Amino acid sequence: MNFASIAHVIGILLIVTGCSMSLPIACSILYQENDLLPLLYSFAITTGAGIPLFIAFRKNNDLQIKDGFFIAVVGWVVVSAFSAIPYMIHGSIPSFTDAFFEMISGYTTTGATILNDIEAVPHGLLFWRSQTHLLGGMGFLTLAIIFLPHGMGGLRLFRAESSPGQVITKDKFKPRNRDTMVMLWWIYIGLNCIQIILLALGGMPLFDSLCTAFGTVSTSGYSTRNASIGAYNNAYFDWIIILFMFLGGLSFVLIYQVLRGDTNALKINTELRWYLGFLFFFCGAITLILWTKGTYHNISDALRYGTFQIVSLLTTTGFGTADYELWPHSAQMLLFVVCFVGACAGSTTSGIKVVHYVIICKYMYASIRKIFFQPMAVVSLRLNGRTIDDDIISLALCYFIINIFMVLVGGFVMTLTDNMNYSSAISSVIAALMNIGPGFGAVGPSHNFAFISDIGKWFLSWNMLVGRLEMFSALVLFFPSFWEK
Repeated sequence: MNFASIAHVIGILLIVTGCSMSLPIACSILYQENDLLPLLYSFAITTGAGIPLFIAFRKNNDLQIKDGFFIAVVGWVVVSAFSAIPYMIHGSIPSFTDAFFEMISGYTTTGATILNDIEAVPHGLLFWRSQTHLLGGMGFLTLAIIFLPHGMGGLRLFRAESSPGQVITKDKFKPRNRDTMVMLWWIYIGLNCIQIILLALGGMPLFDSLCTAFGTVSTSGYSTRNASIGAYNNAYFDWIIILFMFLGGLSFVLIYQVLRGDTNALKINTELRWYLGFLFFFCGAITLILWTKGTYHNISDALRYGTFQIVSLLTTTGFGTADYELWPHSAQMLLFVVCFVGACAGSTTSGIKVVHYVIICKYMYASIRKIFFQPMAVVSLRLNGRTIDDDIISLALCYFIINIFMVLVGGFVMTLTDNMNYSSAISSVIAALMNIGPGFGAVGPSHNFAFISDIGKWFLSWNMLVGRLEMFSALVLFFPSFWEK
């Protein structure tokens, strides 16, 4: 492994992290609160640690795929650790474990919090908390690639942080890595800006509009209010956020193609059809349940609240407008199911992803047809008009199995470390691994993760990182062969 090149990239990440504190610093100056010095000290510490690494190893520009995997894991940990410093200096989160948990939850777009009173935190620190969503939504390494020297292995970094679903769908739209990253970020920032304007026009304060948009397009879920989006009790806000959670769940490659006028991309995209199908089915089903069971006597309210929560959990955003644990058990069951779905590959969402379900369902159908009806037939699976290789099918099956295995094993670990009941333990792991945020039971929408032990928080933090890197990039480090020359 080329540790000099790794140190150079880590230096870039720290410099970007430190410089990005300038906006929270400006926010603190504007509101004249007591978080200015903690942010200034943190800026100096973070950039002070990054600049020497950047300068000392700037001539090392050889990154291999092994280096990319290592950076993908260690880079997120280092950035989260340095990002926790403002909260520790200020005292709003004095524990390093809690501050690290809050930051890695932000960067991995999980949105799980340990804060009992969010509204008591100064505006500058709240803005920094939400800004971790903005930075983490597209992936920190995609931002680092923009600043890398030409030929330094940006593609290897991108592959290390990419979703397996992107390998399956073969999403690509620019031949040069840096051009690809710049285009992705322009689309991403553009969606954020449009949502900020729409929320502000509807009467939401500008500060709240910024933080809410950061948590929506990135499908993350941090809010500036204790009651999340439910604090506003505004149908206009709810539907705007639903729209942009949906857009955040789309492949950014597909959005780029549509912006270029390539409407044929919409017609042939199999994953998009399934994504829409999942949304219509679950939103329709939960609306009928909430209406017929009398939870909401007006069908428009049932549609509004049910759709918001389905889209929020399916896209792994985690915003809330109601305490869904007070809903009928059938509605809660639907919400529990969508936690395992996720949205599209190449989006800002986490989770298992729709494309994996597409392949698994097609594979099951083809296998049953071959076994019982056409034993001599050679059946090929197709996605987006292209034949799917056997290796891709194996990848989808493996990814699904590993997710389920990690949920079960993780649930068992949480029952040991925190003496939680099995449903809350499994839900806490699902919320962390799928990067959803709120779960059920002790980690439900009216609770948070503050009560969990330090060991449990570190375990869930690891699950957040594994879920954000979509398993393989993080787990490969535990293979002895990874460290062999």
